Amino acid sequence: MRALPTRAALPLAALPLVVVPAAAQQASASLPELTVTSVSPIEARPSPAPSPGPGPGVLPVLTDTFSPVTVVTRDQILRDQPRTLGDALGERPGISASTYAPGAASRPIVRGLDNARVRIQENGVGIQDVSELGEDHGVPINPLVANRIEVIRGPATLRYGSQAIGGVVSAENNRVPSFIPVSGYAGQVTTGYTSVDNGRLAAATVDAGAEGVAFHADGFRTAADSYRTPAGIQANSANESQGGAVGVSRVFERGFVGVSFSHYDALYQIPGGEAAESRTRLDPRQDRLLARGEYRPAEGPFEVIRFWAGGSAYRHDERGLSEDGIDGVRATFKNREAEGRLELQHVPVPTSLGTLTGALGLQSSRREIGTAGEAGTLLAPTDSRSNALYLFEELALGDGLRLQAAGRIEAARAAGTATLFPADFLPVPGEDPVSEARRRHFAPKSASFGALQELPYGFVASLNASYVERAPTAFELYSRGAHDATETFEIGDPNLKLERARTVEVSLRRALGPLRLDATGYVTRYTGFIYKRDTGIRCGDDFASCGTDDELQQVVYSQRNATFTGAEIGAQLDLLPIGDGFAGVEAQYDFVRAEFDDGTFVPRIPPHRVGGGLFLRADGWFVRVNLLHAFAHTEVAPLETVTPGWNDLRAEISRTAPLDPAVFGASEITFGLQGRNLLDDRIRNSASFKKDEILLPGRSVRLFLTARF
Repeated sequence: MRALPTRAALPLAALPLVVVPAAAQQASASLPELTVTSVSPIEARPSPAPSPGPGPGVLPVLTDTFSPVTVVTRDQILRDQPRTLGDALGERPGISASTYAPGAASRPIVRGLDNARVRIQENGVGIQDVSELGEDHGVPINPLVANRIEVIRGPATLRYGSQAIGGVVSAENNRVPSFIPVSGYAGQVTTGYTSVDNGRLAAATVDAGAEGVAFHADGFRTAADSYRTPAGIQANSANESQGGAVGVSRVFERGFVGVSFSHYDALYQIPGGEAAESRTRLDPRQDRLLARGEYRPAEGPFEVIRFWAGGSAYRHDERGLSEDGIDGVRATFKNREAEGRLELQHVPVPTSLGTLTGALGLQSSRREIGTAGEAGTLLAPTDSRSNALYLFEELALGDGLRLQAAGRIEAARAAGTATLFPADFLPVPGEDPVSEARRRHFAPKSASFGALQELPYGFVASLNASYVERAPTAFELYSRGAHDATETFEIGDPNLKLERARTVEVSLRRALGPLRLDATGYVTRYTGFIYKRDTGIRCGDDFASCGTDDELQQVVYSQRNATFTGAEIGAQLDLLPIGDGFAGVEAQYDFVRAEFDDGTFVPRIPPHRVGGGLFLRADGWFVRVNLLHAFAHTEVAPLETVTPGWNDLRAEISRTAPLDPAVFGASEITFGLQGRNLLDDRIRNSASFKKDEILLPGRSVRLFLTARF
């Protein structure tokens, strides 16, 4: 493994050497506890009401989880005001974003993995869209109405399926209410404006209830013009979205059961290359029904019984100019999907070694993808089904040592139309590739083992090992044509085998006191890693044009053995007590190195990044200046270009103040200014298909305001 750059190591190595006054240590230790519910099916107590988190700018660190978890708190969401999950997570250690259409289609990339390997869910149920089929497809989640966003890596992902081999991104909110506010009602309203794209947004949530009935409602609206870059306006990059949800639950002494309905629709443009010239735009729409509940029996073998169930209807049209200049629908994607999960947490069992707790889970899903227009040639209709059984067991040995083991077995089926292309992926004159109905069956099996040890001075160390098998998805098996929005001609392989991953990771974390640390290193060995291989051939809208046209890049789903090595580190240190808070320093570093066995590199991997800065949080004020530097990405795949390094200088000043509800109708207000890319640097994303065609937004200032009641 290559040595870490010296510039990255120095800020982190210096942190523990600073002497912090005892008063600072005492006050730092009083930060509110952060709890999450998506990581493990084993919960020691009922899920609490949502918490705003440990306060503005505080690094959220979880020390009671076996696997590392990144959390974006509600306070951080309302100050950053992200429009996509990629916007909300892309600067966290170990996470980047696809930024295919900034502000609209930007899906999280976890440890260099995206699409089919990263599950995106809302309130425990998959989001049920088509964003993993193409980088141009947006995720129908608006972070503005989320209470928090959790990114789960490592063995804990077995709870959600082998398709989460790279990680789980979970947006958590109260759309299915699980509690009644203490005062009978609670809510918030947020709005903001961004200078780089004339961006406007507003969102509101309200929770209320009485006599055992809880109610929730939320809504949002965003709009932005084409954004500015250091080279001028990025043409065809405007976007807008709107949506909302209503939910109702019956809340009783030993649990709750409820249901919600949500709607999402958007319209956004695709910048860069042919997409911008043809004014390509997408209009995703989704209606979604979700039910969930929890019951804690007074006696019997089970301590908690939980369920989740959800279904949705999703559709988007891809519109643009045809070769003859006529504007219209060029492709349509439809997705109908349903998923259910049941978990049974057994009562604690005393043993000679310690107390054993655990949970058994069952999960089932079905998905049908329908396509039309140009997308009809890209992917014929497919039907995918999956059923799974999983088990988590945890043993507390005493002296701060806990062990966890988990296993999962699935039965997966993918039916579609397989197309057999020539071995050189060039057309044979006068012959069309042969297509036939095909059905593949897989039985992925996964297992993991972890150890968590409490250490002196508030540190916690963990060691995890896992073996995960992933079944190829329908689009990896059966893709067969042009996708103009991504400017690719995609060819699946109906003979793909199971993808296998063996991972070892070690973590060191600290949440309380003046020093907060979250550091993880990992190695993953893939057997049969599935990826999009650039053949170097260019195509038009059909296979017969491959080799003679130059409009689309031909990519073929292929398998090779690969090794991913990486680290993700975040740290904060409170240095100087000021008022009721502190001034301090922060630092971060992350990298992932992904190689095939022959020494060539996996395509579209994020760069090494290092960052740091100063912060002040005291008496309701929060001030921060931070620089994130990305090194030039030179570890490129064949036919991939080098990506220059960049610097993103960011700053914020904000104020949170209490209000008299009788006078203002609100109990608290937060307002401030936030600057991004203040150096107006030319930023290109090495993980994006569009990196050579578009620049990310230039210098920007955001004005934000949130009122809570």
